[in-house]
Formats: sequence, structure tokens, C-alpha cells
Amino acid sequence: MERKPAELAVLFADVAGSTRLYEKLGNAKALECVGLLINIMRESALSHGGRVVKTIGDEVMCVFPTAAAATEAAADMQTRVEMQEPIAGQRLQIRIGVQFGPVLEEGQDVFGDCVNVASRMVKLAKPGQIIAAGECVAPLSAARKALTRVLDKLPVKGRQQEVDVYEILWQQSEELTYMAGRSSTPPIQPKVQMRLKYNGKEVTLGPDRELIKLGRDNSSDVVLADRKASRDLPRLDSRPSSAYQTASYRTADGSQRQDGPSSVRTDRLGSFVKPY
Repeated sequence: MERKPAELAVLFADVAGSTRLYEKLGNAKALECVGLLINIMRESALSHGGRVVKTIGDEVMCVFPTAAAATEAAADMQTRVEMQEPIAGQRLQIRIGVQFGPVLEEGQDVFGDCVNVASRMVKLAKPGQIIAAGECVAPLSAARKALTRVLDKLPVKGRQQEVDVYEILWQQSEELTYMAGRSSTPPIQPKVQMRLKYNGKEVTLGPDRELIKLGRDNSSDVVLADRKASRDLPRLDSRPSSAYQTASYRTADGSQRQDGPSSVRTDRLGSFVKPY
């Protein structure tokens, strides 16, 4: 009989910079610090209706019945960790990743796509951050959603569709106060424009045209009349946080070269940043 999956929120939390802690503090003191943080993670999870699935080194995996409970526990973990005094000048910090969805329970452990995505989210998080996938943010109340911000869309191994990535805001700040009181109506996106001129042709990149394809191929928006140019160069994209694939072109000696990933992208204020 096929097991029925359970809908749960999966949370991974790990100690940020644990290698540096061992290097700076020595094994005994660093192990004590890691143990302190692990206990904080456990206590926060249990106090918000969660269950600690397992501890792997300096990482804790927990499950919760709802996405709201998981995000509240995550914020509590970060708040309590932030209250800890630095040890020998070293700040103690953790990173958290959360996802909500169907999981298969086997004994005390859980498996499935939801677990894989949550594990990916914690790897994306910086010290002191809570990163959640879109499926975890979707069931939150409007008030809780107001305390999130979208970061990007990213590919996750095993998934055909990219995953929406959000940051859960937990620190008390002017930005957090503003976001908590803002309307649930999506903000008006700033207008971004870029004019590209080449060989007598002008193309405008902006709200009415988000992509411009460059290359030697006749199907390109801007056709490059140079036999050394690639048929398909990186696209220019005005959408926030977008990135495309590798740039491929031929060098003067005719050999093909590939650099990547490469793109031109815009930040949230609409200013162009360099390829990376």
C-alpha cells in the first residue's frame, strides 16, 4: 500500500562559520558554542510545535505542522542567537532555510522534494538570514507575508520549474516597521530603460520590451555583422534579479571560447550592474 504524504514545513538551521569558530576558539570552546546554538534551535522548534528530526554535526533538521509555525520558530531562533554575547570576539550566528509541502515519513525521518528544497534554502542563506521557498510563503497570512521580500528565482536539482526564493525578515528595524505596515498590494515597479544602438539600428529595453537578443543569427533583435561574433550572445534583461547562461564567441584565430555565467542585469532600483 502506497504511503500517503503528509503536509509539513521542513526547517534546516546550521551554525554559520563553525570552521572559523574551531580555528579561533579551539576545539573545546567551539564545541561548547555549537552545543549552545544547537540547544537554542531545539528549544525554539519545540516551543512552536515543531519536532526535531535529527542533528547532523552543526545542523538541525526540524518539521512543523504549518508554514507559520516554522517561520515563527525560525525568527525565534535568530532572535535568541542574536542575544548571545560574542565569544573571544566571535559573533555566534546561524542560517535557516524553510520549505512547506508534502513529505514521506519513515520512522522519525522525512523525505521528499520539500526536504531537498529546504536544504537548498539554508545553503543560500547568509549568517543571520532566514530563506524560504515560495510554497512556504504562499500559505502565510497577509500580515506575515508583509514581513517577507522576494529575492530571486533559482533552479533546484530535480525540479523542472525554478523556485521562488524569499527572505523572512525578523530583525526590528525601520525597514521591518515599514514592511509590516505596508499595503498587501504589490508595489509599482520602477521603470527601467536602456537604449542600445548598433550599426544604425536602435532598440529600447524597458517595461514594454524586457529582453533583447544579440547575435549573428538573423533571428536576433540586434544582428551583429561580424563573422567572429557568436550566433547567440547573452540576452540583455531588464527584469530584477535575472540571469542567463554563458556567453559564447569566436576569437580572432577562429577558436570558440565560452565565458559564463554572463549577463547584464538590473538591481531593484533599476540601475544596471556589470556582468558577473
